[in-house]
Amino acid sequence: MPDIRITNCHTHTFTTDHTPLYFPMRIVALFRVMPWLVRFLRWIFSFLPWRHVHDFLVRMENFHRTGSRRTQADIFREMRFYYPPDARFVILPMDMELIGQGPVKKGIRAQHDELAALRDSYPANAIPFATVFPDRPGGAAEFRRCVEELGFRGLKLYTRLGYAPDHPVLMREVYPLCVERNIPVMAHCSRGGVYGSGWKGDRGDAVTEPRAWVPVLEAFPDLRLCLAHFGGDEDWRAYLTDGFDPEDPKARGRNWVCQIADMLREEGRYPGLYTDISYTIFKFQEYSALLRLYLEDTRIREKVLFGSDFYMTRQEHLSEKAVSIRLRDALGEPLFRQIAETNPARYLGEPQPTGTTAPEATP
Repeated sequence: MPDIRITNCHTHTFTTDHTPLYFPMRIVALFRVMPWLVRFLRWIFSFLPWRHVHDFLVRMENFHRTGSRRTQADIFREMRFYYPPDARFVILPMDMELIGQGPVKKGIRAQHDELAALRDSYPANAIPFATVFPDRPGGAAEFRRCVEELGFRGLKLYTRLGYAPDHPVLMREVYPLCVERNIPVMAHCSRGGVYGSGWKGDRGDAVTEPRAWVPVLEAFPDLRLCLAHFGGDEDWRAYLTDGFDPEDPKARGRNWVCQIADMLREEGRYPGLYTDISYTIFKFQEYSALLRLYLEDTRIREKVLFGSDFYMTRQEHLSEKAVSIRLRDALGEPLFRQIAETNPARYLGEPQPTGTTAPEATP
């Protein structure tokens, strides 16, 4: 098998100590105080005909077990089981203390410090990003500390938690530092996921959709920005199953997959724009063929990053290893190298690796 050093550009290692009590749903609070409960329920439903409930409980047990690890390093070691020893992982923290889903045991500064210690233990494999909640007092200063003192390599933003991409703190203090220090940005870009109190639905979508980032990209043309999840599961599913009303000229433009693809095709307009396939590609049977078609376009192929969204994906049927192998087989070695090695190096601001590149797209 050709030697490809995989860089997974989208992973998480925060533990339940870093998340609100009711994340990702209120029932999880019971699992925290009674960890045996989910195992008991799973056992009960194994004897009943509702297999979908049993399967859900198995996935929730996997998710809870991973998140309940003692440290982020424990989760990181678990993730590495699924990859070659030299694989690298961009690790993305989240600041969820202010989103109204219950108390958080350890704040964002502690989460960042633990990530720095993890990186020091695995300097060849761990690439930590910092995060900013712009309404948090001192949030921008904490990001600067992570960059200047801890040596973090990037910024993670999750606007659905309760702020816009062009928030004044981000525009005045955070993005300029990213440009100055050659720091890339990873932004959540799907209709699903975590949301702040009052930011579910249309309000959250308005600050998360691809076009919401246009003011940032125009103000900071040298900024490298990845819109994660390539628009997300809901929009990939709509693209394939619902189609677009030919009598509605705006129908296609409302789909986030199409928005991102169109922005990537506008050569020269958004030179620093990227996307990744994290979580979305775990619906492998449904979406891998569409991804393969998108990657035939050189303008898109050079801006797509491999990512998984571990450990969020512990809620899904396929494992990290299964998805990675299936994806590598479906795309072929040249395309897989492009999204898993070549593009991540460019996104991270590193020298380009040597090796085979993907073939030119067919007309």
